[in-house]
Amino acid sequence: MAINLKHLAGNIASRYPVLSLSVSIFLSFPCYAPLPVAPFLFCSPSLSFTFISTSLSFALPLSPSTPLHLSPPFPFPLPSHAPSLSVLLIEDEDVKVMLKGSSMVKVRSPRWQRRRTLKLLDDGVTVWCESDKFSSRSKAQQSFSVTDVECVREGLQSETLRQLTGSIPEGQCLTVVFKGARKSLDLRCHTDEEAQRWARGIRTLQERVENMTQKEKLDKYPLWLMVTMKMLSYEEVQGLLTMINIDLNEEYARNLFKKCDRSCDGRLDHGEIEVFCRELLRRPDLDAVFSRYSANGCVLSTVDLKDFLKDQGEDSSLIHAQSLILTYELNEWAQKNGYMTPNGFTMYMLSKENNVFDPDHARVYQDMTRSLAHYFISSSHNTYLTSDQVTGYSSTEAYIRALNQGCRCVELDCWDGDKGEPVIYHGHTLTSKVPFTEVIETIAEYAFKASPYPLILSLENHCSVEQQAVMARHLRSILGDKLLTKPLNEQQLQSLPSPEVGTTTMLLLYIPILHHTPGVSKLSPELSDLVVYTRSVPFKSFDQAAKKPPTEMSSFSESEALKHVKESGKHFVRHNSHQLSRIYPSGQRLQSSNYDPQDMWNGGCQIVALNFQTAGEEMDLNRGRFLPNGLCGYILKPSFLTRPDCNFNPENTGGGPGHDPTLLTIRVISAQQLPKPEWDKPSSIVDPQVWVETHGVPIDNNKKMSPRVDNNGFNPRWDCTFNFTLHVPELALVRFMVEDHDFTSRNDFLGQFTLPFTSLRTGYRHVHLLKVDGSSLSPTSLFIHVKVTPFFVL
Repeated sequence: MAINLKHLAGNIASRYPVLSLSVSIFLSFPCYAPLPVAPFLFCSPSLSFTFISTSLSFALPLSPSTPLHLSPPFPFPLPSHAPSLSVLLIEDEDVKVMLKGSSMVKVRSPRWQRRRTLKLLDDGVTVWCESDKFSSRSKAQQSFSVTDVECVREGLQSETLRQLTGSIPEGQCLTVVFKGARKSLDLRCHTDEEAQRWARGIRTLQERVENMTQKEKLDKYPLWLMVTMKMLSYEEVQGLLTMINIDLNEEYARNLFKKCDRSCDGRLDHGEIEVFCRELLRRPDLDAVFSRYSANGCVLSTVDLKDFLKDQGEDSSLIHAQSLILTYELNEWAQKNGYMTPNGFTMYMLSKENNVFDPDHARVYQDMTRSLAHYFISSSHNTYLTSDQVTGYSSTEAYIRALNQGCRCVELDCWDGDKGEPVIYHGHTLTSKVPFTEVIETIAEYAFKASPYPLILSLENHCSVEQQAVMARHLRSILGDKLLTKPLNEQQLQSLPSPEVGTTTMLLLYIPILHHTPGVSKLSPELSDLVVYTRSVPFKSFDQAAKKPPTEMSSFSESEALKHVKESGKHFVRHNSHQLSRIYPSGQRLQSSNYDPQDMWNGGCQIVALNFQTAGEEMDLNRGRFLPNGLCGYILKPSFLTRPDCNFNPENTGGGPGHDPTLLTIRVISAQQLPKPEWDKPSSIVDPQVWVETHGVPIDNNKKMSPRVDNNGFNPRWDCTFNFTLHVPELALVRFMVEDHDFTSRNDFLGQFTLPFTSLRTGYRHVHLLKVDGSSLSPTSLFIHVKVTPFFVL
């Protein structure tokens, strides 16, 4: 007899209760792909084919007295008991120690040492630190994610732990250095082995999270638990989501759970779990794009996917379309038959492969054989400071953070210290001091971990001749052959070396810069001999500088540099085509605030030094500028900024070099899982609005704002379009910023992402937002559409 699918589902469910979840999913949502469990719960190839082809009913000979013989191809036998989540998480001895937990001593000073228990939670990313404090701030500090860790330093590597030298075993100590402004965590373990296991374990988890694809995360989904348990509590549902690394706003997840708990018993049955999962994965904005390209409205064939990729401006070959299906499709049947379901499409659209940032620019792709003067160089000011320049804390960890971000020019303010050993600090202030040797040792360890290209040491010398000689001795002994002490070739006065020269010297090269300070009678010959390139000289005029060798460089305050850009832009650009210019913040910026670096880049300035420790729009622009080229810290300047006879003027670009008018159209569609400001009340809900900004030459500076969406931080939708005219697109940056609208006070920052226009991809893209300190804000994102039209086409 012919039966309806719903009738069939009832028959299957009554005889095969284990299968009821998957069958109900198939039947309730015929035009949606099965949930992550579905690929392993097909009742038969014919049933799955019929489902995917969207047939709502079909004929099947069936007798109530005849049992159905179905063979679900489970990937593994269903266990008789549920193993612990830790076993499913990872089989690694170091991580097992972390999961078990360890009693350690937290160290803040020689006098402040407290016992704490550290334990890795079952999500595999969160480390919990037991404490007896109860404030909201202390609770936030009681845990950390391995994704927020900059590095783990073993031994007595921090200023705090070094104070305990001789009193505690070095091998038992480690320091967890965090990204952003969070203070490092100094710990003492019971044994050397325990310290090593925690250090290795954190690194293992970081690598695992970084390299795991979305599909791999879902493949680790504990299907046996979903099948064998008839009811799930909120904690169990949340645990499953956490295990497969599906981030979900806590408030939204709990509200969604309550909405789906129709029986109001605090647990979800199979039918309620089905609704929960459907709502969880539902993205109407992506569904609309999917439906537009799907010929049958239910799946994308390889031809459909090719059409989509072509409109995206990507490789639209059949091979590429097939590889995307194999990589992102969750449904085993669809994958084998060359189809992409809505769930697979969602996984692809949320992956790094569909990021708004061009993945080809995530590697070093630019010519690295040009003169150093032809590159923008990521540069830090007062690198040693962790906060303001009056009372701030000086630390070697500030150098680690800067170097790990690809910074290629760090500053060392050197002063005479006690016992004949120089120190680094902001002179004549209350900032703390850090020994010169500790800074050089840290630089030696981290200089080339993020980038293989030359690191410039900007030595601001305030030391006596005697301690200058000590500095030179430490530089030679600690850095060894990493330190450049003689010219690379006989033509050193005719040109600056290239970044590529670092690869010819085992990727190790230091180029010190020495600033002469009034009051210092003379330079130590031992230190002066180390200054091979980029000798700092006072700037007098462009005509005089043009007669000097390119190995001389000048430093400009932000006001001096801005005056040159505004009043003598063409001459400043020509000067910067063959000599280096270093720009530094005004001394009046007592809170270590930053100037706008874009003005300086417009003039071709290479070493635009910013306070890396101070978050804000200026550092957002700096991260965006140096995001391409493999985050190596060197960005090749546009060709019109490298020619000595160039007539480019950043203040008047009409029709001249670099002038290439382009229309940029950005449609802001929606956002996903926006966070609440940390200081907001638990009951508050954000009212998000989006800013899209362009930064470049003055005529290209523009910003536009979307309307606000009231009381929706999980999936707000705007669907508004902005047009920007860029006259010099090669210098332009595009910044996306989301804030929480406030009627009574300043709007709160929620997240941002900045990238060069030249690295912007067209089509439907996700913008994965960053926190104020530049760290990941996963899973928060914007969904946009980008179109670029040269003006000659209009």
